[in-house]
Amino acid sequence: MNGKIVKGIGGFYYVHAEDGREYECRAKGIFRNKKIKPLVGDNVKIEVLDEMNNLGNIAEILPRFNSLIRPAVANVNQTVIIFAVSDPEPNFNLLDRFLVSMEQAEVDTVICFNKIDLAGFEKYKEACASYEKSGYKVIYISAGNDIGVEALNDILQGRTTVFAGPSGVGKSSTLNAIKPDTMAKTGDISEKIRRGKHTTRHSELICIREDTYIMDTPGFSSLYIDSIECDELKEFFPEIAVYTGKCRFHMCNHISEPGCLVKEAVEKGEISKIRYDNYVMLYNDLREKRKW
Repeated sequence: MNGKIVKGIGGFYYVHAEDGREYECRAKGIFRNKKIKPLVGDNVKIEVLDEMNNLGNIAEILPRFNSLIRPAVANVNQTVIIFAVSDPEPNFNLLDRFLVSMEQAEVDTVICFNKIDLAGFEKYKEACASYEKSGYKVIYISAGNDIGVEALNDILQGRTTVFAGPSGVGKSSTLNAIKPDTMAKTGDISEKIRRGKHTTRHSELICIREDTYIMDTPGFSSLYIDSIECDELKEFFPEIAVYTGKCRFHMCNHISEPGCLVKEAVEKGEISKIRYDNYVMLYNDLREKRKW
């Protein structure tokens, strides 16, 4: 029987099977011998050992079309990265680091700005809109007031989507708005540090309707990009990548070189200054890392 791994805990894999039931499975020894580890999101074939108690074995892992390391998940169609427009205020440097990591993994990303009902939205409205100019799909929601949730649901249809974002931005509240009966826990925001007490402890796919899965992941407050060389970074900013080879210097990194078309585009407002400043900051971080 075919199915999809929706959760893995302590060597047990929970498979949502084509008969609509969820089976607790172990992976056969052949996978350990070949050093193949099943991942949440894997499409698998299972052998049912005990139909009454929903027990089985994973007999085969079907080919993956992609996989992520953080979170460890396979066959992802897209990521929805959620940031609040207020409480906590958006950290655009962290957002850009996440976008770079998804560009590197070749996973489409939708940027979702939550809490647009709060007064702080006006302060960051222009900055948020700049990501649309950078080529990303951006949606605006208020999960607590059911604003924009229908548009988000449309984006999820027929896909496996990873939800990610910093603590306190409302990932669990958004999940509850999409599928209330999941009973996702919502962490309170700490008054001292203004971030959520994250309640997601393991990666788990939730089937919200046929062929449509979402994964909530633990919140993060930092993200290190350590597998890219500084001179490769420009390829992971789509609006900068289009200028590759067009500047005065063919190998221009768009930092301090004369005749740089990217810097001219920033001055003209054609490229977001926020994005460019974050590009320069990350470039310098990577360059310093290479020295060591």
